[in-house]
Amino acid sequence: MNKDARIYIAGHLGMVGSAILRNLQEKGYGNFILRTLDELDLSRQEETEKFFNHEKPDYVIDAAAKVGGIVANNTYRAQFIYENLMIQNNIIHSAYLTGVKKLLFLGSSCIYPRLAPQPLREEYLLTGELEPTNEPYAIAKITGIKMCESYYRQYGCNFISVMPTNLYGPNDNFNLETSHVLPALIRKFHLGKCLDQADWKAIRADLEKRPVEGIDGKADESVILAILNKYGICRENGKTSIALWGTGNPLREFMHVDDMAAACVFIMENIDAARLYQDIGLSHINIGVGEDISIAGIAGLVKSITAYAGEVQYDKDKPDGTPRKLMDVSLLKSLGYSPAIGLEEGLREVYVNYQKF
Repeated sequence: MNKDARIYIAGHLGMVGSAILRNLQEKGYGNFILRTLDELDLSRQEETEKFFNHEKPDYVIDAAAKVGGIVANNTYRAQFIYENLMIQNNIIHSAYLTGVKKLLFLGSSCIYPRLAPQPLREEYLLTGELEPTNEPYAIAKITGIKMCESYYRQYGCNFISVMPTNLYGPNDNFNLETSHVLPALIRKFHLGKCLDQADWKAIRADLEKRPVEGIDGKADESVILAILNKYGICRENGKTSIALWGTGNPLREFMHVDDMAAACVFIMENIDAARLYQDIGLSHINIGVGEDISIAGIAGLVKSITAYAGEVQYDKDKPDGTPRKLMDVSLLKSLGYSPAIGLEEGLREVYVNYQKF
């Protein structure tokens, strides 16, 4: 890519899109096309096509999506499949119609079968049943992968897909209803620590910065306690406890979003569709660190980093989700990219920034 190329980043305000934007800016790219959701509704075909026809980007990075953790995925199933299909369909087809030079579509590790062999190799796609709790989201992302591959095979479009593992970092979503596991753990343990220390000033400050439905920083303590209890952040009989879904046994892989962004830009600069689909013979590229940790293990690490001293309990009546999701990243490494940020280092940085903002 030329440094003056017109680059459209869909979802540039989100955790993934903003990290990719930062990386490109640091490398000297500066001609960006950016739109907020209020400025452009990508779920509307006519609106999206009009935007592409007017702006005519050279390169497109599709980081726009409706995302969330196990609770959100399982609760808002129709929204997750409809909105994600509409957004990616409109972007990919509009990119084809306007002759975009290259498009990068970002998916998710949840595309793989629930009981696929570990670690997850790219060729395991569509070899078994998906995890039920996030099936709608996974089906949408699988469709995006196959759209990119199909538009290459029929039209010769330089459209490729990458599948990041679980991400964390700046601009993450800490909403207790819709966040992924790591930001949810960070916020729960932070609030749990504040409860344990009876630091109501800190609790109210957190709620003012990151509102929770039903309460705000000015609510009575009893109201705040009742709502936090709904999310498994409890204070009873002088003891604080954090309740987490499932057994704590599932294994997950976590990657700092800045490492993921560096990998995406590396792929945009060096790997074309012909090489991926023809030479390598795969439909997408995994992006991850190649190491995993149990939910109980990551909870223990976050507990230590946040200095939460209370109890941790597991609600075994709630689903665990996929038993293990470890990405095989041998292809990415063979292409020349490896991550640089360790998990504990990255989490400490995130928690420091969480307390600031």
